[in-house]
Amino acid sequence: MAPRVEILKLRPDAVVPRYMTEHAAGLDLSAALDAPVTLAPGQRAAIDTGLAFAIAPGFEGQVRPRSGLALKHGISLVNSPGTIDADYRGPVKVIVINHGQEPFTIAAGDRIAQLVIAPVTQAELVEVSQLSETARGAGGFGSTGR
Repeated sequence: MAPRVEILKLRPDAVVPRYMTEHAAGLDLSAALDAPVTLAPGQRAAIDTGLAFAIAPGFEGQVRPRSGLALKHGISLVNSPGTIDADYRGPVKVIVINHGQEPFTIAAGDRIAQLVIAPVTQAELVEVSQLSETARGAGGFGSTGR
């Protein structure tokens, strides 16, 4: 059974996300702007979607970059994936960054990110005096080879 996600439009021009194909994992999130926003190379901005969500307990919304924007323009998200917790009810904004070499303009209605609804497991945390041994041990970055 699919988790329930309630969507509240915070402004009349906000675009309700939808799956663009039958088996798509992500819902496209669109910009809700009063005026276009142009990002210079290296610049970032929080882009409003004009939406708020109520995601079913036990799930989260993962906000991810769109692969086409990344490939064609170098546009990504700073905190990818961003998380929308099940108990958050505020406006959803997407922190977009221009990794490309040219300015990039985002206009109202542009698809800027995708939202994947995913299950969440909260772990049982147990403080211990030492951890169990493994073959890797404390080997850090690059310790398992290339």
